[in-house]
Amino acid sequence: MPPLIGLTAGTIHTEQVGFGGSLVDMVPSCFLPLSYVHSVEQAGGAPVILAPSGGIPSGEWVARLDGLVLTGGVDVDPACFGEEPLPALGRVDPDRDAFELALVRAALAADLPVLALCRGIQVLNVAAGGSLFQDIPSQVKGALQHSQKAPRWYPAHGVSIAPGSKVAAMLGATQLRVNSFHHQSVKEVARGFVVTAEAEDGIVEAIESTVHTFVVGVQWHPEAMWARDPAFLGLFRGLVEVAKVRLGR
Repeated sequence: MPPLIGLTAGTIHTEQVGFGGSLVDMVPSCFLPLSYVHSVEQAGGAPVILAPSGGIPSGEWVARLDGLVLTGGVDVDPACFGEEPLPALGRVDPDRDAFELALVRAALAADLPVLALCRGIQVLNVAAGGSLFQDIPSQVKGALQHSQKAPRWYPAHGVSIAPGSKVAAMLGATQLRVNSFHHQSVKEVARGFVVTAEAEDGIVEAIESTVHTFVVGVQWHPEAMWARDPAFLGLFRGLVEVAKVRLGR
């Protein structure tokens, strides 16, 4: 059995259509782009979708999983890091915030391998005690465009990656271009983590734990890029390889 890799999912409301095509109701639904599932499978893992629910305690999920991917999604509520909302704050999902923050803290306590992507790096940093810029355009002078208008696979801006970091090793580069779909980002880095990649404007693009076996966060979406540039699959392969070691394979 390949290592079990948890994938966090968001929630949306989908239309439920009755006979004759009439709208019956708006149904809360679990949502996760298949690109995450395919990325884990391509890297040799078995994906397990984790819906934001209190039905199973976070510690039980962590005990059953061999690795965890924190996926992209809506904004993190600034109340989670002790701030009031700014005007540009987007949609938040309190149930998902609560679920993921508890899940990450349990994962960190158990030294479960974690790969955190886009919103995921933000959740990871907040769970470990850090903070976020709620809105880059209004809070960071001279910021680049971090919510690109190009296709999801397109590398919109450059990043510099620290030599010797896990991210550099997995991608095989210290300079590359990435896609970008966010307006929040890491501000104060949590204790026990270091910044290992930045954009030209100083926005944090990757962090890594200095006290865990494998806890890595990146601000971009590699799941949308590796089909055109296989180097980006290296992040998922790195997670899965560590998960295999943890599993005893």
